[in-house]
Amino acid sequence: MKKISVIGAGTMGNGIAHVFAQSGFNVTLIDVQEEALDRALTTIGRNLDRLIKKEKISEADKANTLERIQTNTLLQAGVADADLVVEAATERTDLKLRIFEEMDAAAPPHCILATNTSSISITQIAAATARPAQVIGMHFMNPVPVMKLVEVIRGYATSDATCGAVMELSKQLGKTPTEVNDYPGFVANRILMPMINEAMITLHEGVADVEAIDTVMKLGMAHPMGPLQLADFIGLDVCLSILRVLHEGLGNPKYAPCPLLVNMVAAGHLGVKSGQGFYLHTPGSKELVVSPYFQ
Repeated sequence: MKKISVIGAGTMGNGIAHVFAQSGFNVTLIDVQEEALDRALTTIGRNLDRLIKKEKISEADKANTLERIQTNTLLQAGVADADLVVEAATERTDLKLRIFEEMDAAAPPHCILATNTSSISITQIAAATARPAQVIGMHFMNPVPVMKLVEVIRGYATSDATCGAVMELSKQLGKTPTEVNDYPGFVANRILMPMINEAMITLHEGVADVEAIDTVMKLGMAHPMGPLQLADFIGLDVCLSILRVLHEGLGNPKYAPCPLLVNMVAAGHLGVKSGQGFYLHTPGSKELVVSPYFQ
């Protein structure tokens, strides 16, 4: 594989484009908004600058990485010569199905179609294409340039050749791929999201406050980040979406989203992306300030 297309220039998409380009692949980053593409390139450049300051790469490495990234606002043109397409659009089933139909029609016959979904069925997505054997989940962790894991999810019809190619490709990116099967939430979110949800329920029921819950998990369980802070970082709307997939897909009431989470998303308090969740988030500040809503 030499040519990679990434659909979606948000946080995950620009991170995926970054790691592929830094690993020597030619990348086309696709988004319907030119402004989103410009922001993505700025973010990638800023992240490369951090690596330069840490003396992990050189100025020449940065220039070469950025040179390998092209942008396009047209999906059909952006995937026309791709060997692999990684979809990293918003976590909405209807949107992903539509994108995969378009990808299938425009990408070359040999091209593998991957999705960065964190919870939506690979089998369902593959059914929207005429090449289900070449459809696979490639779930990167956030922040993509830093986190080593790639969850490789096999759909019902994913071929051994497709899975093997994506496992090997992940290793070329310096990642550690882990193969899992296609069930709601896969492994990462099937375990993580109930923990985050339980932290919210613990807060909702008045067992402890925001800082106490996160401190217990950080100091008592050696987690680098408390579950409520992590929820803010992931996005509370994303957490709610994943929990609903788990609840509907597995039919178990233990996955029902906490009412507090539902209300916060309805109020637009989405965490880092909106500036307020369980904490206040000021650009450029690393200080943890609990939201006035919970003080």
